Amino acid sequence: MKKVLIACASFVVLAGTVAFTTINKGGEPASYNVDTKNSKVEFNGSKKGGYHPGYFPVKGGSVVVTDGKITGGKFTIDLAGIKVTDEAGAKLEGHLKSKDFLDAGTLPDASFEISSVTYTDANNAQIAGTLTLKGVKAEVKFDAKIREVNEKALFAEAFFSLDRTKIGLGGAAGMISNDVQITVHLFASK
Repeated sequence: MKKVLIACASFVVLAGTVAFTTINKGGEPASYNVDTKNSKVEFNGSKKGGYHPGYFPVKGGSVVVTDGKITGGKFTIDLAGIKVTDEAGAKLEGHLKSKDFLDAGTLPDASFEISSVTYTDANNAQIAGTLTLKGVKAEVKFDAKIREVNEKALFAEAFFSLDRTKIGLGGAAGMISNDVQITVHLFASK
């Protein structure tokens, strides 16, 4: 009988310890390589009387995942690869690549490095990081939708507004809006 009581007491202590202890999932950070074929950064720039849509390819990078959650990463955006997807096409692409805007001939890439990720629920997070464009570093925060993270791949999207003047992009004041609508589609895999 004494052995049974000791066994029961040990079980209760063990169960209480497990119930109130954070279980480490053994989460070593894993690196996922950005899928450059499917990832891109879309934009919509407004002007008086209209807007111009387009996108930048993503050249490469990696995303860090720990215990099934994005915890860091860095990726490179191909400014020289800009594509304007409306009738303004190549003419506007040339203007946007010029020294007046992106200066893609001198600095063909931009980068974004994640400094923190705060999950608000299982599929939504606020991401903060540093965007480097034309040698200018700007702290950027945005909400992201984490569409999928598994052992082999991830897909996340973000939709936000970015003030182009805060990241060193000039242009005709009053003719074009300072705010550019950005959509990021980021795919990565192990």
